Amino acid sequence: MSHRKFSAPRHGSMGFCPKRRAKGIRGRVKAFPKDDQKKPIHLTAFLGFKAGMTHVVREVEKPGSKLHKKETVDAVTILETPPMVIVGVVGYIDTPKGLRKFKTVFAEHLSDDCRRRFYKSWFRAKRKAFTRYSKKWQDPSGKADIERELAKIKKYCSVIRVIAHTQQKLLKKRQKKAHIMEIQLNGGTIAQKVDWAREHFEKPILITDVISEDEMIDIIGVTKGHGRKGVTSRWHTKKLPRKTHKGLRKVACIGAWHPARVSIFVARAGQKGFFHRTEINKKVYRIGKGVMQDGKMGAQNNAMTSADLTEKAITPMGGFKHYGIVNQDYVMLKGCVMGPRKRVITIRKSLLLQTKRAALEKIGLKFIDTSSKFGHGRFQTAAEKAAFLGPLKKDRKDREVKPKA
Repeated sequence: MSHRKFSAPRHGSMGFCPKRRAKGIRGRVKAFPKDDQKKPIHLTAFLGFKAGMTHVVREVEKPGSKLHKKETVDAVTILETPPMVIVGVVGYIDTPKGLRKFKTVFAEHLSDDCRRRFYKSWFRAKRKAFTRYSKKWQDPSGKADIERELAKIKKYCSVIRVIAHTQQKLLKKRQKKAHIMEIQLNGGTIAQKVDWAREHFEKPILITDVISEDEMIDIIGVTKGHGRKGVTSRWHTKKLPRKTHKGLRKVACIGAWHPARVSIFVARAGQKGFFHRTEINKKVYRIGKGVMQDGKMGAQNNAMTSADLTEKAITPMGGFKHYGIVNQDYVMLKGCVMGPRKRVITIRKSLLLQTKRAALEKIGLKFIDTSSKFGHGRFQTAAEKAAFLGPLKKDRKDREVKPKA
């Protein structure tokens, strides 16, 4: 009877199995925070786009700790969060099998960003989506139907969610097709929620309407994909000795003769990455105003702190790697965020009642790094770089006037 030479804990958690690719690129909210009718009406989720990472210096506020009143450096992730637009309302009713969608009412006008989502190829399509529906708002009998449906939602439904989409034209990235999601409305009565949703049809909602600074939130997204990988990369199993026949990045024994099948607990090659993941309790360090507000110049100093009075924006020198410039509102989260740059990230209000000291701590930022992320990054702003290097040859050439022939 065989036995293993050494005992060791298993490699990799079975809690994330099966390790298969996500159905879509957007993180799905599978549970919203519990509703409390005593609170004012509020949204419970939002969509942002991962721009990149930087670091901050802050003063720790933790009485009793050795770090109390001392400075610490934290890694932070920047999510760009342009305003979303509400274009519909959905009512759900309770059934023995769970929630069931009852009625859906859309707004009169849907932008091209939103309508692109309903087509595989916008270029080849006739672009007729919602043209007939929008006429119901102008026709008296059609409007009466809409009012009847809203009344039914108020009467029978127990959960109200709004349909909102991102504004891709504000991001100025390659993708033009908007991301659409349902966001649950919490607080107030059902009738008040439906009225609130109707009042906000075709109106933008800001990230500040959903979350606030120093709050603990959850993030949902899809991780960076790595394709098909072997057991060493996928499960981090130990490599076999150098002289092993037919390769060493393998599992030596995948099980006994009987039972005559491979157990699910044995590490096997397969898909690595592009998994749907939810991470809870991420601390919001800052919510910054956008450099561009309604097409006009906005907050040019959204990376300034009380200790660092340098007028600078959150975008580092040369832009975020593989992303570019952050012009819209942004959220600064402690630590890392799943997925590559430009990946859409779902921000959700916490499901838990936060009571821990770390969750309630007020964050006082002293410095936000905006040096270049392409190299070692010596300068925080272009003005600082110009003052240190002095006039350059290329600048002198620009100033010189060429003599006439």
